[in-house]
Parts: sequence; structure tokens; C-alpha cells
Amino acid sequence: MDRLLVANRGEIACRVMRTCRALGIETVAVYSEADRAAAHVAMADQAYAIGPARASESYLRQDAILDAAARAGAQAIHPGYGFLSENAGFAQAVQEAGLTWIGPRPESIRDMGDKQRARELAIAAGVPVVPGSGRFETGALDGIAQSADAVGYPLLVKAVAGGGGIGMRRVDQADGLMAVVEASQSMAAKAFGNGAVFLERYIPRARHVEIQVFGFGDGNAVHLYERDCSLQRRYQKIIEESPAPGLPAATRARMAQAAVDLCRATRYLGAGTVEFIVDAASFDFYFLEMNTRIQVEHPVTEMITGRDLVAMQIDLARGNLAMPEQDAIAASGHAIECRLYAEDPKRMFMPSPGRLTVFRPPAGLPGIRVDSGYREGDEITPFYDPMVAKLIAHGPDRDTARRRAADALRQFPVEGIRNNRDFLIACLEHPAFAAGDVHTGFVDLHGKGLC
Repeated sequence: MDRLLVANRGEIACRVMRTCRALGIETVAVYSEADRAAAHVAMADQAYAIGPARASESYLRQDAILDAAARAGAQAIHPGYGFLSENAGFAQAVQEAGLTWIGPRPESIRDMGDKQRARELAIAAGVPVVPGSGRFETGALDGIAQSADAVGYPLLVKAVAGGGGIGMRRVDQADGLMAVVEASQSMAAKAFGNGAVFLERYIPRARHVEIQVFGFGDGNAVHLYERDCSLQRRYQKIIEESPAPGLPAATRARMAQAAVDLCRATRYLGAGTVEFIVDAASFDFYFLEMNTRIQVEHPVTEMITGRDLVAMQIDLARGNLAMPEQDAIAASGHAIECRLYAEDPKRMFMPSPGRLTVFRPPAGLPGIRVDSGYREGDEITPFYDPMVAKLIAHGPDRDTARRRAADALRQFPVEGIRNNRDFLIACLEHPAFAAGDVHTGFVDLHGKGLC
């Protein structure tokens, strides 16, 4: 493999290209009309236009991407995250075109992309799951009330397909159940082409902890420790860290083993993330879902382990990666990632597109890494996710990493768009966060004091 097409844009496209460059692999970019002058286009060895600005007419067009790969003479495709990264049909099409797919097998993507099927596989592997119901297809309401009573209130209505919190709504009592189910089914159908939903018990004071795994397709797998992703807004992560603060060692070990057991049982191949919900009071944990791709927050793991996860993906696809012994994967210090968004925290985190008139990531600071797909003067358009950059801080302990992250953000001028930089600093310096008191309701609880 000497030429690879990155079927993505922005930060993750640039990040994959950096590793390719280090491995001596040429890169091919694809771009929409809105991204003609984007950083990932300038960074690639070749670049091909694939359509108009809207993702549905460009970055989600499988035919255009495969045509670009053929014209460029690429031998492999890396999907990054989002867009087509968890589309089993696309993975299959890539392989049928004679190209190497840098990701899990299509059947794994299909199984784990269906949250109900993923629950069944987790149960079969002996992994604890959140109490929940069966699926209810679009328009199917019979039996929902009885299922809700069995699950118990409060509960979550969740889309079977997709992610990012789309189609997920909380219901506190029976009176509002039917309206929420219908709304969630409609939203999921529009977003994912699949309106099926299911019910899941809501854990009031919960933590979102995930395990980075790497499978070798033959029943063998390892983990690369956990990431705490509890600090969220609108069910989407904004600050992630590792190790998870205050998580008992026994719980950490059981979660890691459960994640590896699931990979082994399903003969999983490549990088993946097994996500758990953790009761912040009892530390009981339950399987939520598995993401069959590289995660936005993967740099947290890279900072504590010193391993390049994208290089591992590529080397596995090239047949150059031997499975490491679990004991050989060491973790050092603490890492925290902050997602810098073009959004307004004072207006319910509404996206704020515009031109980056000032954008100067800090350089030369100890323990600081910044990943971005933007440069000063670039335009943040309304067509894609509003994440502008990720700032990752590493230190010998959590407090050092936390202070380094806040200090680096202060030295990161961003102008021309409303953004959440000051909000992130306020989160990092909040007494509760400093004490490690993190949970998924943190922003809702402390939000007024953070904006």
C-alpha cells in the first residue's frame, strides 16, 4: 500500500494524512465545493472534487468517492469518523472494488450499528447491559406502554441506528411517552433512514466511560484503557480524559475485560470503542454501544500510551501489525481533550458559522497537542459539524493536565466566530471538575455558572 484515500474532511482527514506521511504513504483527498480551499485538500498529494457543499451530495456519495479512488490509483480507503465510517454497505463496496478498507469487517459494522443487535451480542458475551425493551419500528406503538412500565421511569427513548444523541429523548412519566416515541421515530427515520427505537432505563447520575479496544479478527483482542467522556452538552462530548477520575481499580479492570470479551466473542477486527454507562454512586456499569471506527477523542489514548492508533489501523490492514501482549501496553500520566466548537454557549450551543479572522493554536507548550482542520482565514460553513479544533493536554497527573489545558486554551486566540473556548476553561476550572466530580449532568447542573 503506497497510496491511500481519506474519505473525510477537516480535522480527522488532516490527522490521518499526518500518519500516512510518517509511514511514507501518499494521500488522496476528496472535497466538496465548500471545501475547495480547505486544509486537508492542501495537505494531500492529490485531491478530487466530489460534489456540492451538502454532505448528502458529496461526502456521503459512495460512487463519487470510489471513482476518485480509481482515478487517483489509491489502494486503500480510510473513512475517519462520521460520514461513511460506520456504513457497512460502503465498507463492502470498497472491498468489492478491490481496495483495502481501513476498518472493521462490514458484518461487524452492521451488527454494532444496530443497537438492538449489539445488545444481543453483548449479552451473549456475558457483558452487562442497561435494562431495556425490544425494538419498535416506525409507527409501531403497540406494547410500548407495557414495555415502559417494565423498564421503569425515568427512561430514554433511543434510535436503534445512528448516534450523536439524534433521536434520543428522556421521558419521566407515562403521560409524555407516546409523543416522544413518535417524535424520536420521525427524527431517526430522517437522519438514518431507520426510524426504529427502543426504550432504555435512564440512570440519573451517570458517567459515560468507554474502553479503547483493538481486535485482530481471530478471537484475540487487547484494550488500551478507558476514557471518561461524561462532560457533554446535548448528549455530545466536549471534554474527555483518561484515566477516568475516581473510578475504582476493580471497576476499571472489569470494564476493560468486558470490552475485550465482546471483541473476542465477535472476532472483531481493528480499532473500536466499547461504551459503557456507569452509575456514579454504585459504580455498576452497563454496555451502551460499540463504535466501529476511530473516535474523535482517540488522541487521549495516544497521549497516555504513546501509540499511534491510526498507524495501528493501517499496519493491521497491511499485515504488518503483530498483536501486543496486554501487559506490554502501558499507560503513563493523565490526558484531557477539549473540543473547541464554533458555537454559542449562551444560546444553547447553537452553531456559529463564519470566518476565522484570528486562529492561532498555541505552539511549544509542554504536554500540549492541537489537532485541527482549519487555518486562520478559513470559513466555518453551516454544512458540517462545528468542531474547529481539539486541544489535548498531557501531564504526570490529572491536576497538571487540567491546568495545562486551561492555560493552553487561554493562549489560543480565536476570533470571527462565537466559540466555546471560555466555556471549556470554566469547566476545567470549576471546583467540581477539579475534584473529579464528573457526570453526564454536569453542564445542566453547573451551566449557569459556566457561561
